Amino acid sequence: MSKLRLDALPPVPSVLLASLSVQAGAAMAKGLFPAVGPSGAAGLRIGLSALMLLAVFRPSLGKLTSTQWRAIIPYGVVLGAMNLFFYLALARIPLGLCVTLEFMGPLLLAVSSSRRVLDFVWVLLAAAGIALIAPWNGNGLDLLGALFALVAGTCWAAYIVLGGRVSQVLPGTAAVATGMIFAALTVLPVTFAGGGLFNLTPTLLASGLALALLSSAIPFTLEMNALRKLPGRTFSVLMSLGPAMAALCGLVFLHEHLSFTQWLAVALVVIASGGATLTAKKPIPAVE
Repeated sequence: MSKLRLDALPPVPSVLLASLSVQAGAAMAKGLFPAVGPSGAAGLRIGLSALMLLAVFRPSLGKLTSTQWRAIIPYGVVLGAMNLFFYLALARIPLGLCVTLEFMGPLLLAVSSSRRVLDFVWVLLAAAGIALIAPWNGNGLDLLGALFALVAGTCWAAYIVLGGRVSQVLPGTAAVATGMIFAALTVLPVTFAGGGLFNLTPTLLASGLALALLSSAIPFTLEMNALRKLPGRTFSVLMSLGPAMAALCGLVFLHEHLSFTQWLAVALVVIASGGATLTAKKPIPAVE
C-alpha cells in the first residue's frame, strides 16, 4: 500500500476517495451483521486494519515522545468509538440516512470554526437537509439508531480536531498505524463481549480483511493526508459528500430505497458540500 503513495495525492481527491471507500466498506459491513453483529464487524474492521497498518508502515513506537503519545492516544480512542457507534446505528437505519445524521458532528464543527458568511450559508443548507430526515418528522426512523448516528458524528468531529493535531507532531502513516492500536483496544472488548466473533469462519475472515482495507486502511491514510493540507472546517464540509455516496452504495449493494424527502435531504447536503468546495480559500494546514 505504501507503493501507491496515497499521501502524495492532492487533499480534495484524498477526501473524495476516502469517502467512497468508506461507504463501499460500510455496505459490505452491513452484510456481515447477521453473522457477527455490528460490534463483531467493528472489531474485524478495526482489529484487522491495525494489523495491516502496523505491518505496512512499521511505526517506531519506542521512539515516540510524550507529546506524541498524548496526541495519539485520544485520537485512537475516538477513532474506535466512532466506528463502533456508526455500526450500531447502521444495524438500525439505512446507510444513506445513517451517514447523513452522522454529519451533524462535522457540521457543528464547521459552524464553530467558520470565518466567512458564505461558509455559514453552506452549513445552514446542509442543516436543512439533515432536518428533513430527523426522527421528529414522524418518518419511522429508528430513534436509537438515529441517536447512535449522532454519537458517531460527535466522535467524528473530535476525530477531525484530534487528527489535525496529530498530523502536526507525527507523519500521517505513522499516526494512522499507531492510532489504530488504541482504536482496536477501545473496540475489541465490546466485540468479545458481544460474542459475534465466535461465529468466525475463513470466509468471514476474508470478508473482514476486505472490509478493513476499504473502510479503514485506505481511507484513514487518505484523510490524514488531507488533514495536513486543509483547514478543519473545509475538510468537514467536503466530507458531506459521504451521504450521497452512502445512499448510492446502500441502493446498489443493500437495496435500500429512500423516499423522495430522504433523497432531497441527501441532495441538500451534497449541494452544500459542492458549494463549500468551489468557494473555499487556498488550503492551509489544519491547526485547531
